[in-house]
Amino acid sequence: MDLFDDLPEPTQTAGEASVQKTCPSPLEDRGSKRKRDAPDDDEVVEEQTLEEKKVCKGVPTLKGYVAARRGEREEMQDAHILLSDMKTCLSTLPTTVSRLAYFAVFDGHGGARASRFAAEHLHHTLALKFPKETENLDKLVKKCLLDTFRQTDEDFLKKASSQKPAWKDGSTATCMLVVDDMVYVANLGDSRAVLCRMEQEMQGGERKCVTLALSKEHNPTIYEERMRIQRAGGTVRDGRVLGVLEVSRSIGDGQYKRIGVISTPDLRRCQLTPNDRFIILGCDGLFKVFSAEDAVKYVLNVLQNGSVERKEGQTEEEGHYEAACQRLANEAVRRGCADNVTVILVSVSF
Repeated sequence: MDLFDDLPEPTQTAGEASVQKTCPSPLEDRGSKRKRDAPDDDEVVEEQTLEEKKVCKGVPTLKGYVAARRGEREEMQDAHILLSDMKTCLSTLPTTVSRLAYFAVFDGHGGARASRFAAEHLHHTLALKFPKETENLDKLVKKCLLDTFRQTDEDFLKKASSQKPAWKDGSTATCMLVVDDMVYVANLGDSRAVLCRMEQEMQGGERKCVTLALSKEHNPTIYEERMRIQRAGGTVRDGRVLGVLEVSRSIGDGQYKRIGVISTPDLRRCQLTPNDRFIILGCDGLFKVFSAEDAVKYVLNVLQNGSVERKEGQTEEEGHYEAACQRLANEAVRRGCADNVTVILVSVSF
C-alpha cells in the first residue's frame, strides 16, 4: 500500500515567486510520553537557466518562526530545526529542483537525547539520501524519507545501547520537506502538521479558512496500531504500550521495538497554492489544548487584527507572524498545558 496520502489538488496554479535565500542555523530545545519512572560564463548561464525555471514553476517563499516553552516540566525535551534553504546541505541537487526547505519538531520522552539526536542528524541523512535524478521524483522522495527515518532510528539505537546504562529515550517526529512547491510531511507519534488554505466560499463571497491535516497521529488506541503491537507480543493498557508508552511509533524506545513500536513514518504530500497562508507544526503540548482548527483561527486572528511590536529589520508581515507564533505558544501554556510546547509557524507566499 502506498503510504502517500495526497491532499486535495490545488484549484489554482502557482504564480511567479521568489526563493528565500537565507539558511537559519539549526535551533534546538529539549513533553513527556512516558509515565515518570567569482563564477565563469558557463556557471552564469546555468544560474540564469535555474532562475527561469524558478519563475516558471512558481516556487513559493517560505519563512519559519519558532516558539518553545518548557511549561511545568522539569526539563525541555522538545527539539526543533528550521532550514528555509536546505540546498547548502547537499553536495548535488537535481537541476530541475530549484528550492529545498526543511522544518521539523521532535517531542522527546524519557529524556531529551532522542529528540536532540533526531534534530541534529535526521536532515543530514536526508541530504545524503536525497534523489540525484528527477524521474519518478515523488517515488524517490518517498523512499528517501522512509530510508532516512529507518537509518536515524538505527543510528540512535546503536548509540543508546552502547551507553552505560543504556539510554531509554524516545521521540516523536514531524518533518516537513518542501521540494519547490510540493510539501512532503513524514511523521511518527502525536506531533502534528496542519495547513491553512483560504478558499472562496461562493462566487463573489468572502474567502474562508480551510484547515488541512498534513500528518496522522500514532497511538496504541488506534485499531491498526494496537493490532500490530499485540501481534508482536505486546499489550495495550490504559491507552499505552505496556501501560507506559503513549505513542505507537517513535525514534528510539529500544525496549519497545521488539513488541511492535516502529519507526516507519506516515507520509503525506500536498502542492502549495497561492491560496495557502501558513503551516503549523506543533508537538502534542499544543494540540492538547487547541484543536487544529482553533490553532489556525488563533494565528489568523493575530495576522489580521491589532498591532504588534517588530524586531529590528523585520517587515510588518514578519512581525505579525513572529507575534502569532509566540502568542500561540503562550496561549497553550495559559490554557493549562503542563507539557512542553513547541510551535513552528511557516508562512507561505507567492
